Parts: sequence; C-alpha cells; structure tokens
Amino acid sequence: MAQIIDDPREAARVLAGLFGSHDRAVFFGGAGVSTASGIPDFRSVDGLYHQQFRYPPEVMLSHSFYESHPSEFFDFYRRKMVALDAKPNRAHRKLAELEASGALTSVVTQNIDGLHQAAGSKRVWELHGSVHRNVCRGCGAVYDAAWVCSREHEDGRGVPVCPACGGPIKPDVVLYEEALDQDVLEGAVTDIARADLLVIGGTSLVVYPAAGLTSYFHGDALVIVNRDPTPQDRDADVLISCDIAEAFDF
Repeated sequence: MAQIIDDPREAARVLAGLFGSHDRAVFFGGAGVSTASGIPDFRSVDGLYHQQFRYPPEVMLSHSFYESHPSEFFDFYRRKMVALDAKPNRAHRKLAELEASGALTSVVTQNIDGLHQAAGSKRVWELHGSVHRNVCRGCGAVYDAAWVCSREHEDGRGVPVCPACGGPIKPDVVLYEEALDQDVLEGAVTDIARADLLVIGGTSLVVYPAAGLTSYFHGDALVIVNRDPTPQDRDADVLISCDIAEAFDF
C-alpha cells in the first residue's frame, strides 16, 4: 500500500529522507516540473492541448506539419514552445543541488526548455530534445533559441534559414512521427535500470515511449509526485499530490 502525501512539508521531509538513504537516485520528469517557472503544461485543464488554434497542437508539432507548413510551424514554435524568460524553479535547483552532492545520478526529462541545465544539472537525458539547439539541415550549424526568435535570418514566409549556407533550420526537438535519439534513450534506460530510487515528477505518464522507461526500474523505492493521478500510481511506494516545487523545498 502506497504512502499518500498531500502536505508539502511532509512531502519535502519524506523526499529528503529518501534521497539521503539511497545511493543511485534518478529523477524522471515532465512538463509539470516547469509550470512553476511559467511554462504551461500540455494536458491539464489549462494546458496547451486545451487551447484553441487553427490546427490541433499535436498536428502542428508533427514532422509532416514542419515539412508541409513551415511558416505555421515556426509561428507556433516561437510563440508556444520557446520561453526565453523562464527561470529554474525550486524543483530544478534542488535537483541540481542533489546531483552536485552525489545524492542524484541523473535527470531524465521529457521537457525541451533546458531549465535543468540552467539550474546547474550536468547529467540530463533530454528525451525530446531541446529548443536551445536548432540545426541547419544543410551544413549542420547549430543556433540557439534566441537566434530563432530574433528572426534576423528567415525567408519571406518567416521560416529561419542558415546564414552560413542558406539551408533550412530544424529545432532539435523530437516531433510527433519522429523517433527518440537512440543514444539518449539508452543512457536514460541504463541509469533507470541501475537506480535504487526513482522519483517521477510532473508527468501524466501517458506519453510513450517515454512513459515506458519506468518499466526498467527494479530498485528499492518508486515515488510519484504529480498533481493528478497517473496510470502507474498502483506501482508507487510513495504518492505525493502537492505542488512539485514545494515538495522539493528541502
């Protein structure tokens, strides 16, 4: 029977104890980790997928839409996927502190915002890539998110082009219809499989193949920190349903 916690102070106390009593902890996170940084999630009531657009977000974030409607893709990408002003919140900072102290092996994230690295985390497996890498499909040059949003180098449709060779730019994010990077996937699986503590936070655990990575965990304690129930709650040893930034305030 899972221990159920909804009080932030109790959650912080329990998490501190778990990280202090395990040697190979891994954190697996999703969009809910960054909501306290002002980045909306996808599937909650106020999330991106409940907003009204000309095309469904799942369509606009697909590889085929990037190819067939590049202008609309980059308009949506700049407005909704890139958050240049977002700053790491308490959860990001605590995870970086835990790694620096040796209490956390790595972060496995579904997020593309780069906030874990901004907080100081070093070993981060970005399952879905990052908005901070935008790659020329012609020469391989890499441009950051600020460059894409500056709109200094684009064609008449508002699509960014490489100033070095004129080639098209593609964000280094995993779009619908694309496979996860094999090296990133293998690294994440290896760390999760070796972990004795897995803390899952801010994710609905419905997006595959990412959500399936938790099946590789066979360690001592599984903790889920999420505002809403997930399909994997029945497997957890501890269920925490308070704000994740408050839960990591220890």
